[in-house]
Amino acid sequence: MEIALRTALMAWLAADPALSGQLNAIAEEAPSRTALPWLAVAASASADWSAKEVAGREVRIALELHCRGDQPDSAGALVAAIEARVTALPQAQSGFQVVTAQFLRARAEQRAANTRAVLLEYRFRVLAA
Repeated sequence: MEIALRTALMAWLAADPALSGQLNAIAEEAPSRTALPWLAVAASASADWSAKEVAGREVRIALELHCRGDQPDSAGALVAAIEARVTALPQAQSGFQVVTAQFLRARAEQRAANTRAVLLEYRFRVLAA
């Protein structure tokens, strides 16, 4: 279910016209030759979250936004749009049902050459359909 959730989440994010208009890539992994800004899955992990007769997983997904900006809030609006879209992921998916989608933590850092990285981590609890 972890891979299916990752796939569904990335497709959901890419289908948003506002996000796809602001980002040069929304990818499963860091793109090798894409101009900033871009968004990718940094990591994911899952654990059992099954019920009596239904298989389930608790999946943690970390998304990483890479962008430019010399001000601490330079990516603020874009991060807010990403957060809103992630938590609006439809519950009914092909092969599984999203029970909860919860923001866990964020980390932002200034990097060389006036670039920034913002890590957004979420917990999803899913059950097999």
